Parts: sequence; structure tokens; C-alpha cells
Amino acid sequence: MNEVTGTIVDAAMEVHTCLGPGLLESAYEACLYHELISRGCAGVRQLALPVVYKDTVVDAGYRLDLMVEDLVIVELKSVDRVLPIHEAQLLSYLKLSNIKVGLLINFNVTRLLKHGIRRFAN
Repeated sequence: MNEVTGTIVDAAMEVHTCLGPGLLESAYEACLYHELISRGCAGVRQLALPVVYKDTVVDAGYRLDLMVEDLVIVELKSVDRVLPIHEAQLLSYLKLSNIKVGLLINFNVTRLLKHGIRRFAN
């Protein structure tokens, strides 16, 4: 698990170094996915996450930005400030998917490692 999150963080640092802050979230998602695949990681973009309600699977429109190695959910942002709602979003995804670890990465910062990456556990 730590190896996977380490690879994700390294890949995010590479993307941030190349692109810098200020782009749309979709650009960072595409580039991070490309970087992870080039490093040999299995990943999926925009993975549908259904909700189970009273034994019925319901498509509630949730989409994970990235699922890496079926172990880590990566939620990407490009915002001035990460808000509690962004954290709650990732925690909800972890709960709904039964995945243990998630990374919330905000690319709209000057120093990604210090201010842009938070790890969450379910």
C-alpha cells in the first residue's frame, strides 16, 4: 500500500513540476494517469461508484477521478483552498467502495508536497 501511494505522490510531483499550478483539474487527471501508466501502475479514470440502497445498486452519478491498483482512490482538485466538503467527498468514496486509502491532491498550490497532498484512511 505504501509503495503504491509513494508512486502516486512521485508521479503527482512530476506532473506538478512539469505543468505548475493553474490548469483545470481535467488536465492534471489526464497527465497523472499517463504518468502512472508509464510507471507500470494499473489505473482507471472516472470509475463509476454506485450506491447500494436497500439491497439495490443505484447509479448516483459518483465518479472516482482515479483508482490505482484497486487499492488507492485519488481525488484531484485544482482549487485555491481545499474545503471540508472535498475531504468529506473522498471519505464518502472510501466508505462506499470499501477501499482503505485515499489521496486528496490539490494541484493549485506552489509547493505540492507541502500543501497539496493529504492522505486519508477508511
